[in-house]
Amino acid sequence: MNLLLCSINTLKGFYDIAGVEVGQHFYWKIAGFQVHAQVLITSWVVIAILLGSSIVAIRNPQTIPTDGQNFFEYVLEFIRDVSKTQIGEEYGPWVPFIGTMFLFIFVSNWSGALLPWKIIQLPQGELAAPTNDINTTVALALLTSVAYFYAGLSKKGFGYFGKYIQPTPILLPINILEDFTKPLSLSFRLFGNILADELVVVVLVSLVPLVVPIPVMFLGLFTSGIQALIFATLAAAYIGESMEGHH
Repeated sequence: MNLLLCSINTLKGFYDIAGVEVGQHFYWKIAGFQVHAQVLITSWVVIAILLGSSIVAIRNPQTIPTDGQNFFEYVLEFIRDVSKTQIGEEYGPWVPFIGTMFLFIFVSNWSGALLPWKIIQLPQGELAAPTNDINTTVALALLTSVAYFYAGLSKKGFGYFGKYIQPTPILLPINILEDFTKPLSLSFRLFGNILADELVVVVLVSLVPLVVPIPVMFLGLFTSGIQALIFATLAAAYIGESMEGHH
């Protein structure tokens, strides 16, 4: 009963986190649900960029790659290396998932720094990187959590749950709590880093001339890429861990 209550409270915590708001938002009503319109708009732009890039990459593949094809093949190899390092020899089926996570977060973070979202006026709120909204980071973290459990169950069936009583049944509550807090830590890590970067730039722009924060903005581009890599690496590590069945 205590474990059930603990799990329910954890899930309720995730629901409460989704309601956290920073600043004002522009709302749409879709099928009776209230959503953050600015997040949907910027997410659609990021998805369009990724789809457009994919179409360009596969439109006319060459046996001897050109510069553009070389770049996309390098990105694919990079994602495959991250997946293989963290998951192991069974990494193949998970490359699309890890790659999607990495590319979506990477392009989202860079769009917030490079695209002039501020010049587009909304009735309320303003456009920014999708990862600037905690609902997006929670959704990405929950997707990772679902993939984590799916990987373990598909590999070991219901025997996967035996890991919760290893090396001793006394650790059962701790092991269950650990699995439910993994998405929470992923979400806060990504959201906190993005928010901190934006706050630093805003404060510098308000205190000093524009030319001074520019190096900080370039540093933000670098850290944004690192954040995407960290998220993808941890997601792959969690999936690999569930398939191995040990901590």
